[in-house]
Amino acid sequence: MISLPAILILTVAATLALAQDAPSVATSPKTVPEKAVESVKPVMGKLDASHYRIGKVTFEQKTREIRFPAKVSDPNMRLEYLIVQEKGKLYESLLSTDISPTHLNLAFTLLRYPASRELYVLPTKSGEKTSRFPIIPDDIKSGARISISVEWKVEGKTHQVSVNEWIRHAVKTTAMPEGPWVYGGSEFHDGKFDPETTGDIVAILTARSALVNYPGQDNQNGEEWWPFLNRMPPPETEVTVVITPYQPEPSKLKP
Repeated sequence: MISLPAILILTVAATLALAQDAPSVATSPKTVPEKAVESVKPVMGKLDASHYRIGKVTFEQKTREIRFPAKVSDPNMRLEYLIVQEKGKLYESLLSTDISPTHLNLAFTLLRYPASRELYVLPTKSGEKTSRFPIIPDDIKSGARISISVEWKVEGKTHQVSVNEWIRHAVKTTAMPEGPWVYGGSEFHDGKFDPETTGDIVAILTARSALVNYPGQDNQNGEEWWPFLNRMPPPETEVTVVITPYQPEPSKLKP
């Protein structure tokens, strides 16, 4: 069996090779860059016996926990996203981050989270939407389900809550029900990874461009979800996003 460090190197190498295969744009002989352009490579490494890093994303091999830094946004309106990249739709998102979505996707892949495309509506041959969804095996659906929490410090004390606690239903005025999010893996268009282009990382309203989506009720209604402001720290507060495999409560397990 190939070790995780070896898989890490091979996976990142393959990603770099894919990027290098993109066609180059011819430039005029008269155009001379002011300085040489350096190739950008993802920072990767082993932190200890079971912890690894890709860029600013860290992950643990045994528990399959993923961590990365983020900041509380200043959303005073309805939410469509939970997490976006800094260049994304900040006004509709609860959190923002400066990580590379590609690095996060590599962490999911290396930790063997299967991508479940169950929330992506099947299109017609002409590309129009239908009301049909793909049939996904139960083991894939189960393996793609994750829990997302946030950690932050106040006067040296660490606090951690499920991110669902920071999202309020507009009609029920209660927090988003405790439950999983679904890793779907997003898509490529014109040779580009959608989350890198759009900045979409975790979506509340289903978005094919996001890496992760919310599968619960009202995930298609853009008026239902709002920030639970009195439960959140102030905007710009630095937090750590923590992703773990979803563990349903015993009462919700099938007999």
